[in-house]
Amino acid sequence: MTQAAIRQMIADGITAALEAQAATMANTNMNEINNYKGFMNCQPSYFNGTEGAVGLIHWFERTESIFSRSKCAEEDRVTFATGTLTNDALSWWNAYAQPIGIEQANRITWTELKRLLTNKYCPRTEIKKIEDEFYNLTVKGNDLKTYVMRFQELAVLCPNMVPNTEKLMEVFIGGLPRSIEGNVTSSRPQTLEEATNIAHRLIDQIIKRDYVQETNDHKRKSEDKRNTTRQTNNYPNDRNQQ
Repeated sequence: MTQAAIRQMIADGITAALEAQAATMANTNMNEINNYKGFMNCQPSYFNGTEGAVGLIHWFERTESIFSRSKCAEEDRVTFATGTLTNDALSWWNAYAQPIGIEQANRITWTELKRLLTNKYCPRTEIKKIEDEFYNLTVKGNDLKTYVMRFQELAVLCPNMVPNTEKLMEVFIGGLPRSIEGNVTSSRPQTLEEATNIAHRLIDQIIKRDYVQETNDHKRKSEDKRNTTRQTNNYPNDRNQQ
């Protein structure tokens, strides 16, 4: 084989490798574009930095829901999520990314991005108030639904108060009515969802029991009232007979 033929083979190999690399990059870029379209088609919420702690929580929840629905890859989450930041929040993100470069900034995890945003848009004074509310949160009456929703919101903003599942369960069960707290604890739930389902079942039993008791009390009072009325109506006749 001549030197010219060898050089041609090498050139052809390099060309083929470059073409394959270009095709791979094109496919990767196309996949990223399609994934981003899928994410945006789910109509994500936007966050501008003025919505406060609760607004930030709702943005977290809405964005995570869209991650699931659009099957967003873990490595794309920060890139796509920061695309929904506007105004002050977008300025903050640009300031964060500028020193390290946008590619490096996009490599942080979604958990880390949530931590950074919480530190920025939930001042320590506000977090202290939220932690106090979280610590003292209890079920009002039998309104377990409101308690669970607020508990979940506060748990997102107070991660240091519930650093693990065991602590999360302890705080959640501690806010339940005393009438069901012991039963939920003895059931040994492994997840918040399981504990919530047990609590709902027990609350429903209490509501049904109270309803039956109230109905029986009402019937008894109605019967007593009828008996009293009957006796009162008979009293004049008794006197006339005398």
